[in-house]
Amino acid sequence: MTTALADTEDLDELRSRIRSFLQNAPKPDGLRNYGPTPTADDIEPGRAWHKYLAEHGYVCLHWPKEYGGADASVAFQAIFAEECARAGVPRQLGITAIDLVGPVLIKFGTPEQKARYLDPIRLGDHVWTQLFSEPGAGSDLAGVRTRAEKTDTGWRINGQKVWSSAANSAQYGLLLARTGPEQHAGLSMFIVPMDAPGVSVRPLKQMDGESKFNEVFLDNVELADDALIGEPGQGWAIALVTLGRERLTLGTQAVAMFKLHERMVQAARDRGRLDATLSRSLTRLWARMWLLRYTWQRAIEGGDLTSPAFSVLKLMTSETDRDLGDLATEVLGTDVCVDPTAGTDDADLVRAMLVGRAQTILGGTSEIQRNILGERVLGLPKEPR
Repeated sequence: MTTALADTEDLDELRSRIRSFLQNAPKPDGLRNYGPTPTADDIEPGRAWHKYLAEHGYVCLHWPKEYGGADASVAFQAIFAEECARAGVPRQLGITAIDLVGPVLIKFGTPEQKARYLDPIRLGDHVWTQLFSEPGAGSDLAGVRTRAEKTDTGWRINGQKVWSSAANSAQYGLLLARTGPEQHAGLSMFIVPMDAPGVSVRPLKQMDGESKFNEVFLDNVELADDALIGEPGQGWAIALVTLGRERLTLGTQAVAMFKLHERMVQAARDRGRLDATLSRSLTRLWARMWLLRYTWQRAIEGGDLTSPAFSVLKLMTSETDRDLGDLATEVLGTDVCVDPTAGTDDADLVRAMLVGRAQTILGGTSEIQRNILGERVLGLPKEPR
């Protein structure tokens, strides 16, 4: 069904059919819209939901048809992501396996790697984690220090990763490691079984009460030769493919912000706090959100994931999300002093405030995004280092 829909040129009809499908789909107990990354408690309902979507052809939309995908346009993918956000459901089990690892294996993997890993990813059998960021190399990935040394039987890995989403639930990790001294040409990409001897995972508890991120320690981890993706020194080029795919999640975030804005307005009305000052703040944010929405539409119509528009969207979406979350203090007043894990409407607004802070860090800090726009788009002198 999805393959036929992917060829539909009438986007309004496409949106209507996807919305109807999501509204009528049976939801597993415990399913929630946990965003791009499931917690350990989200894995079981998230996997059941993913398998239902897979049965109806609504996963791996951007994959080629020969690998079980729909070869769908960027517009199709964006509409599906938006409608999932509107319906309050995740669009897949997790972002890493399908959106990041899948395209990497399809483009750079060997036939054996594709045969072994792609179908379990498509069916939601395997959770993957992205082993990129390190304590000293977050937004600046070229500074990765985790080392991969060649051995007689393969590779030996030593190092530490951090902010690794879903690593405590993952079967495999996509690892960026240093195989040479060159800044970019000295990086290579590997597949790491997360149950391999020497791999240890420590969950990090976030201030919103959840544990989606982890520290991962790699101590003399032995990998076979077939764990390498592509060629030695090709890791930077492969990493850029994964980072480009992350940009498509921005449309979902924009829809979620509109829903959060509505809840903020209602909470302010319920408390009699919707005065002229707060109304002005909410109106400014509402206008910013619509500007983001239209910029997003123009970007996806172009279909070019390398467009500078996506860097602008990343920066402005993150900061708008943060500013919207910050309004929780003005809307809730002293009610803001509530446990963010309580499961109440007030707790949801408090959690949005706390998570909004992370948006300007994850996926590339706002400072790095400004550097990219200034140096690569506007042609300004590089920042002194």
